[in-house]
Amino acid sequence: MSEKYIGVMSGTSLDGIDVVLCEINSKSCRLLFSSEYPFDKKLKEDVLHAINAPITLEYIGHLDTRLGELFADAINSFLEENNISPEEVTAIGLHGQTLWHQPNGDFPFSMQLGNPNILTTKTGISVVSDFRRKDIANGGQGAPFAPAFHKEIFGSIGRNTAVVNIGGMANITFLNGELRGYDTGVGNVLMDYWIQQNKNLSFDKDGKFAACGRVNEELLKSFLSDDYFQKLPPKSTGREYFNATWLSSHLPTFQTIKDEDIQRTLLELTAQSIANEILNTPTDLLIICGGGAKNSFLMQRLQKLCKIKVAKSNDFGISSNFLEAMAFAWLAYKRVHNEEVMLSSVTGAKKDSILGGVYV
Repeated sequence: MSEKYIGVMSGTSLDGIDVVLCEINSKSCRLLFSSEYPFDKKLKEDVLHAINAPITLEYIGHLDTRLGELFADAINSFLEENNISPEEVTAIGLHGQTLWHQPNGDFPFSMQLGNPNILTTKTGISVVSDFRRKDIANGGQGAPFAPAFHKEIFGSIGRNTAVVNIGGMANITFLNGELRGYDTGVGNVLMDYWIQQNKNLSFDKDGKFAACGRVNEELLKSFLSDDYFQKLPPKSTGREYFNATWLSSHLPTFQTIKDEDIQRTLLELTAQSIANEILNTPTDLLIICGGGAKNSFLMQRLQKLCKIKVAKSNDFGISSNFLEAMAFAWLAYKRVHNEEVMLSSVTGAKKDSILGGVYV
């Protein structure tokens, strides 16, 4: 029997809120409706401030409430625009806005804000949230979660397939043999930051600014020398690591490089760090999803570097823009039905777990 679930996703790029309605059963997850809503500019600035500067507990509490209200308003707009009754929806799967992800060390944790109690109060629909912390409690990275959903929707393709989601960060899934996946490193986050600083644009559409520049091989080598790229999986990362401070730490000896050359080199960093994980594997098909799939120049570089067939998830009937939101609708389905999510081979957790808390 099929049920309807809403999925809500706002990623590290903070460029919008994706909301989807999916019809889900034990064998399929079908997208019915999808929309993107703007991320409040002031709230985005305040989230970035929280990531990059010392703040108070009051500041975090205010962010949690404001994000909850923003997500709830987006869902209510979505319901109204698509003539969906709350009674039709079994639950909302809410990822929340990641403020800090630190799965290693003496006190591992991952913090996502967006109070789910506000969502269920304002929408009248049960909410499943807080997906990451159970996996971390079991010794895992708590990320990435996309590989489990990639297996669900692409597992029957029957080739040596890899799936890469390019959002603010990028994660890869290998579907040949035992499920494997991890964050490869940066996706769009540094490219977005650089063009915002130099062109006052939110992103580099189709990589046009990057295409005006040339790769600085020494700077690229400096980027790729970072310990994260040498680290073996399981591994995950976020904006708390790859950010303006990280970029600035590599630039002092390259002050004469043109802005467009830095943009080009950042695009190459994303493409090369992904390609390095594909090469020397039996992969013969690479499926790209996420915002990076819309960057035509980045797609060209991945095709060139990986030397295999590179396609968008759209080519297989799955929207590249809304795949992550669909994943959290599916994760809500799994939680409501008390089903474990098979992620231990990805995150390194001691065991697979039932993920998420239910708010009614």
